[in-house]
Amino acid sequence: MKDKEVIIIGGGLAGLTSAIHLSKLGLQVTVIEKNSYPKHKVCGEYISNEVVPYFDWLDIKVSELQPTSIYKLQFSNIKGKLINGDLPLGGFGISRYALDLFLYEKALANGCIILQDTAENIVFDNNAFTVTTSNNTVLKADVVIGAFGKRSNIDQKLNRVFIQKKSSWLAVKAHYSGDFPNDLVGLHNFKGGYCGVSKVEDERINICYLADYETFKRYKNIEEYQDKVVSGNPHMKNIFDNCNLVFDKPITISQISFDKKQTVENHILMVGDTAGLIHPLCGNGMAMAIHSAKIVSELIADYFNGVIKTRAELENRYFREWHENFGKRLKTGRLLAKILQHQNLSDVLLRILVRFPFLLPIIIKKTHGKPIINKY
Repeated sequence: MKDKEVIIIGGGLAGLTSAIHLSKLGLQVTVIEKNSYPKHKVCGEYISNEVVPYFDWLDIKVSELQPTSIYKLQFSNIKGKLINGDLPLGGFGISRYALDLFLYEKALANGCIILQDTAENIVFDNNAFTVTTSNNTVLKADVVIGAFGKRSNIDQKLNRVFIQKKSSWLAVKAHYSGDFPNDLVGLHNFKGGYCGVSKVEDERINICYLADYETFKRYKNIEEYQDKVVSGNPHMKNIFDNCNLVFDKPITISQISFDKKQTVENHILMVGDTAGLIHPLCGNGMAMAIHSAKIVSELIADYFNGVIKTRAELENRYFREWHENFGKRLKTGRLLAKILQHQNLSDVLLRILVRFPFLLPIIIKKTHGKPIINKY
């Protein structure tokens, strides 16, 4: 397969994992990424342990980054009523700042080419791709993987359905110093949104929340919004009152869409958030991105080896396998988000969970997968 080439547009979690997997199989891989490494990203920074067997196969030794080990969950509604539980598989906390750099260095060590550039145009013709970048670099490949994240200029050029709709969601993330348990991820509901809190490496506390933009824009800045709205939940108020901001200022991303997305557009195979975004409250977005990289990489290998005979079969197989693994999780995530957006429904859910605590791990399992075992 050494003469087969793959271009990956986007060097985030899904893109870099795909690059490492495909290069391990001997393919020529080029990653186009507009940003330099390392870089902070808006992200919950919790990864389910379901990815551990797959990372082991890829020889990705995340333990070298000294992540936190997380196996407890704490959930509160707007009024601060709490319920505690265990995470069935557990997970670990690691910043994207550290992890993306680690994966980038692994991809380079595997022989991948990584261009700091922006893909401007993608043309599919005669069963092959031509990709032109903003620096007028022209690249050709047999397969292109789309890993360009939640929202991109490529989405607009492909005229993807979700990009034509306005989204009301804004996400905010920052690291803090202070006292917070290493083994716990907190999910705290507030009016118009919800917030995840957990430890990452170096004793940093990652606080990342999703906010309704209509509510957010009523306030002058993030600080005022956090003080007036997010801190309406007493647990968030306690955290903000007793922790210190490490970043110069929080980072944000707007127009986050949880609408359905196509997994294949113009023959480009989409992975990670580019293929579909689960609500952050489910805590499984990073694991899903990594898993999608595994699915697409294995199918591409089968395509180049002749096990999958045609591009149409490759695309159909990817569509089916992606939806088999993630379709129900996304539906559950959307349902949970709707419940948490309504205080009365949220209160009802909490009362049910307090009375029947065995339901909490069942709900968590609905948004998580089993350990990812590589087929090779």
